[in-house]
Amino acid sequence: MMELKGTYTAMITPFKDTVLDLEGFRKNLQVQIDSGVTGILPLGTTGETPTLTDEEQEQIIRAAVELGKNKVQIMIGTGSNSTLTTIKRTAKAKELGADIVLIVTPYYNKPSQTGIFNHFKAVTEAVDIPIVVYNIAGRTGVNITTDTLEKIASLPNIIGVKEASGNIEQIGEVIDRIQRKNPDFSVLSGDDSITLPLISLGGKGVISVASNLIPKKMVEFVDACLASDMGKARDLHFELLQFFHVEFIEGNPSSIKAAMNLAGMPAGDVRAPLAPVSEDAKKKIKDVMKRLM
Repeated sequence: MMELKGTYTAMITPFKDTVLDLEGFRKNLQVQIDSGVTGILPLGTTGETPTLTDEEQEQIIRAAVELGKNKVQIMIGTGSNSTLTTIKRTAKAKELGADIVLIVTPYYNKPSQTGIFNHFKAVTEAVDIPIVVYNIAGRTGVNITTDTLEKIASLPNIIGVKEASGNIEQIGEVIDRIQRKNPDFSVLSGDDSITLPLISLGGKGVISVASNLIPKKMVEFVDACLASDMGKARDLHFELLQFFHVEFIEGNPSSIKAAMNLAGMPAGDVRAPLAPVSEDAKKKIKDVMKRLM
């Protein structure tokens, strides 16, 4: 079973005048590889996946595999609000060489806990690939309860959860009831700002937005947390905390893209219905970056 531990970058999708910038994606990926991240996550929330065509998604997966295979773990977001579509995307990601897939709770439909379990069960029965569950009620409208996640974790190929519920009590319960009893299951933070408390409870790492811009610093931070070097981890947490706030100042990925553009990295604008950040937000991001970089 593949080990899920460390720093994973939820990669942006760079555009030039709303056109997919594949060369920019490759440049950003090389930065991630050179910085020592454990893995990358194209086609997640930060990648603006709902705005990408099937052809664009396939191009991104091919580029990620071509450059990153056997250098970083390649986790591909394949979830949707349709079980059949999720199965199709998951099978395609496996065919193209993905190591892992990330599957979000079906959004908009607001399924029951039974419906959520049946969704993941159907995917595990259809495609043989390691799967990370993505729990983010703020975007999907439905929280995966610990009872339901416990049942999902018993399915074949379920290797972990990206926990973005924001509920540290629930996260601790998931670590205690599921991860501590199953060494092949990992709890990863879905929010940069709770990485330290999550790992201090026993979690295994983070799927990070911040590491698009500061991958080396995030690797250093997560490694300190995992080594239980709490003095260093705490210092880095507070050093990074203001950036963790401004990277979402006017939504994701609008804010992290603004930061990357200011740093001269390939990013470009966001696609509608998202909008670029305001000048006021850009100034706040720039001020924090001056202190951080």
